[in-house]
This record gives sequence, structure tokens and C-alpha cells, in this order.
Amino acid sequence: MEQWYAVHTHPRGEDKAQRHLENQGHDVYCPHYMRRRSHARRVDWVPTPLFPRYLFVSMDITQARWRAVHSTVGVSHLVCQGDVPIPVPDTLISEIKSREDEAGKVVIGKLMPFKKGDKVQFVSGPLAEQTGLFECSSDEERAFVLLNLLGRQVRVRMPIDAVTLCA
Repeated sequence: MEQWYAVHTHPRGEDKAQRHLENQGHDVYCPHYMRRRSHARRVDWVPTPLFPRYLFVSMDITQARWRAVHSTVGVSHLVCQGDVPIPVPDTLISEIKSREDEAGKVVIGKLMPFKKGDKVQFVSGPLAEQTGLFECSSDEERAFVLLNLLGRQVRVRMPIDAVTLCA
């Protein structure tokens, strides 16, 4: 019976290990999320492993040559207890996969209830009762809202709990 097992990789070796394990015929899962990266006054979003230095491989240890995983390029070792690999519950893998977006990246934190351009209203704080347009979310569970103040649009960053969708 196939089960999922955790594989410990070399530093930043998740992609290399995944490639080589897939070449051996294994089903491999390495969940990623989008992380905000700031460098030299530039901000961008980069895919980052959800569990750095770990990925999951599906195999039947009674049939597969699982000891070969230890010597796969990019792999440090298969996570074992004593001399036997420890299975990862299928429910854990299913839960992680259920949190993926359309691009296959795991969504961290709350699911964003708004889309770009949605009309939102502030429900708390100094801007309570004001309305604006949802622009995007940030990494820290905050939202950027375009607010019309004194005839021009101002970009305001607020906690996501401080805004609600207008009816």
C-alpha cells in the first residue's frame, strides 16, 4: 500500500531531489507558498518551500527499493525511526493540498475574501464608514485599499479585519 514519507534534503536541494526522485518513478510532493521578498528597494513574490529541506515521496515500502532514496542526488536521508521509514498521514498531505490556490501554491494565513477592484467599507478604526476599492493583500494579513480623499486616490494599508465587502 502506497503511503507518504518525509525526505530530508540537502540545503536548498528540494528541486534537485524532487527531479531525481521523479526520474526514479516516485510520486513526489514539495508544497510551496509565495513569500514576499524585499531587496534593494524592490519587492517581489517568490515561490518558497513550505517546509525548507523537506519534501514528501509516495511509495509502498514493501515493494519499492526505498533504501535507494538515501543515495538519491539532493537527498540527505529518508526520515526513519530506527531502520524503518515513518509514514506521514494521508490526511496531512490532503489538508496541505486543499489549501493550494489555482497556481498550486499553498495559501498561508486567512483566505482573502476580496478580489482586486471589489468595493469595501471600513468597519473600524479612524476611517470607519468610508468606502474604497480593494487593491491587494500584503504578507501580514493586511489589505491595501484605494480610498478617495480630497479628490484623489490614496493607497491605505489596513488590517484585513477592518474592512468588509460592500453590499
